[in-house]
Amino acid sequence: MLTRLEQIFEQAKNQRRAAFIAYVMAGDPDLETTHAVLSCLSAARADLIELGIPYGDPLADGPTIVAAAQRSLKNGTSLADVFRVLERHRKSGGAPVVLFSYFNPIYQYGIERFTRTARVAGAVGVIVPDLALDESLELRASARSTDLQMPLLVAPTTSSERAARIAEAATGFVYVVSRLGVTGANATPNVTQVRRQVAMLRGVTKKPLAVGFGVSSAASVREVTTFADGVMVGSALISAYAGTRGDEAVRHLRTFVEPLVAATAWEGVTVS
Repeated sequence: MLTRLEQIFEQAKNQRRAAFIAYVMAGDPDLETTHAVLSCLSAARADLIELGIPYGDPLADGPTIVAAAQRSLKNGTSLADVFRVLERHRKSGGAPVVLFSYFNPIYQYGIERFTRTARVAGAVGVIVPDLALDESLELRASARSTDLQMPLLVAPTTSSERAARIAEAATGFVYVVSRLGVTGANATPNVTQVRRQVAMLRGVTKKPLAVGFGVSSAASVREVTTFADGVMVGSALISAYAGTRGDEAVRHLRTFVEPLVAATAWEGVTVS
């Protein structure tokens, strides 16, 4: 039986396209705008949304997401606020959400308490970029007990042996990092490298493979969809509505994201 996240990728495949995954920082610029942005992405047919939990030392993130986290923290956004906006989104019938968090906020909140509260609020999964495979046993066990999926990251430098272990432990999908360094729209994916990485992973897992880091345009989305099951856009999406709020943020975001969603279609297919 397919998990909820696997169902998302299977549905996209049946529609002859890759899954589109959008990243949003909770509380940037405020929680009302976050809810409006989540609704906008759902209406634009994003398959899955990564809802970022703001953190003061986001090691894997580039300047755009770091700045968004800082704005959110300056507003006083708490983990409880993130759960509330997630619950509100779930009740509105929006696209499924995975939480994106560094481990420290989860640890401080309490691992079991976090996974239980996240699931009740409506999350279908959690991604923790700074938690190594061998250090993730407790969180993975707690996530499994509450029916939360936990995709894991494979970096460009990950050996094929370790990548196989990560893919086996991942649930929902495998997050394929497209290049070395941090997130950011100004550094494009190393397509040749990530294509090889995806091909290697195809040999060790049947789980969906989604590519992130540096994907920022319809052209880069289209290129990634030729070999991956899903594509993630974060920094460029945040930049699209940075400095705006409410309805204005939604207008900017809609204009930016609709061509990206359309670009997920396989060659010769139109996303309707």
